[in-house]
Amino acid sequence: MPARRNAVLFLVLATVWGSAFVAISAGLDYFPPVLFAALRYDIAGILMLAYAYVATDQPIPQGRDQLRVVVVAAVFFIAAYHALLFLGQQHTTSATAAIVVSLAPVLTTGFARFALPNERLTPIGTIGLGLGVVGVALVARPEPDALLAPDAIGVPLIAGAATAFALGSVLTQRAETGLPTITMEAWAMLLGAAIMHGVSLAMPGESIADVQLTAEALLAIGYLSIVASAAGFLLFFALLDRLGPIEVNLVSYVSPIVAAVVGWLLLGETVDALAVVGFCTIVAGFALVKRRALASEYASLRS
Repeated sequence: MPARRNAVLFLVLATVWGSAFVAISAGLDYFPPVLFAALRYDIAGILMLAYAYVATDQPIPQGRDQLRVVVVAAVFFIAAYHALLFLGQQHTTSATAAIVVSLAPVLTTGFARFALPNERLTPIGTIGLGLGVVGVALVARPEPDALLAPDAIGVPLIAGAATAFALGSVLTQRAETGLPTITMEAWAMLLGAAIMHGVSLAMPGESIADVQLTAEALLAIGYLSIVASAAGFLLFFALLDRLGPIEVNLVSYVSPIVAAVVGWLLLGETVDALAVVGFCTIVAGFALVKRRALASEYASLRS
């Protein structure tokens, strides 16, 4: 029964996070991209902080080390990742964005090789990392004549978002501060939102006057803030405790499928065959870099 419950929760999380890419695409019609991301985490951060006061004994970071990990999470997980993702999704589909973001777990292993002394990237792991990069190239399909086209910037921006997320994952793994994860996420969301507000103010073409508060706009930001961010992260933490990081990382490879289906149903988006091949290549790269952990998980499930 617990295994079935975990499987259901995993599919719920994959559905929530996969459909979040569609909500971003829908909301970008009504919000400037970086401001949209900042407003999302204004709301989500307040909700998470309220929950931290209820659910933890330490709702406020204390000491230099705890403040440092909050700043790292705010800069990489929230500000850099979401600003680049929202900017990139102006120029590509929901499913394509989700596919490129699925590169993050592969890149995390590559960065860990240099930042974490106990992590090693074997020759096979190096091949897996290379496959991940090849997969993104297949999705982007850079053609010489199209490199300067406005839409060509979408995939590179989202690849930058995945890189920021992976680097943040490694840097926060190095920090053992005792700060509850919920508290860290809450303050990172609020600080990351503040950083994105500053970036938005400095960018030409980003203004609160450009926001169109339609029913669809409110639905998009409400879904992203409450369901995908606040509730989604709480569900992620619950599954992390139950399943461990390897199995939870697999949500990155179910989310693109959800994004493709929901994007097709709601926005009429399509995914071509080469993008599917690119996605499969990224999944193969993840399987190679995590082959031992995946084999161990499979053996434990069978037993």
